[in-house]
Amino acid sequence: MNNVGLKIRKLREERGISQEFIADKLEISQSSYGRLEKSDSRLTVPRLLEISEVLNVSVSVLFGEKATQIINENKGDNAQANIGTLIQQDKEYIASLKEEIAFLRTLLAKK
Repeated sequence: MNNVGLKIRKLREERGISQEFIADKLEISQSSYGRLEKSDSRLTVPRLLEISEVLNVSVSVLFGEKATQIINENKGDNAQANIGTLIQQDKEYIASLKEEIAFLRTLLAKK
């Protein structure tokens, strides 16, 4: 199973949404939708947008990007620890963007 499809499946199951429901929203068969969750090569950008709308999440969430926000109200020693956390989150965000770019490039190459 691929990363994006796995994330879609996990979000769908967390929300208690069936494959049939999403397939109906996408106007495709349940078996076609099931294959989307199993194969990155079948996912297109427009299809990812449709799925993200049904799941009520941004497309970036489908790629595993975490939406985090750190508000630093502390001074002194805690500020340095928060900077380290921000740097680590930035590294993770950059890695997720690189993964997303690579995926989108494979989709474009197949056209």
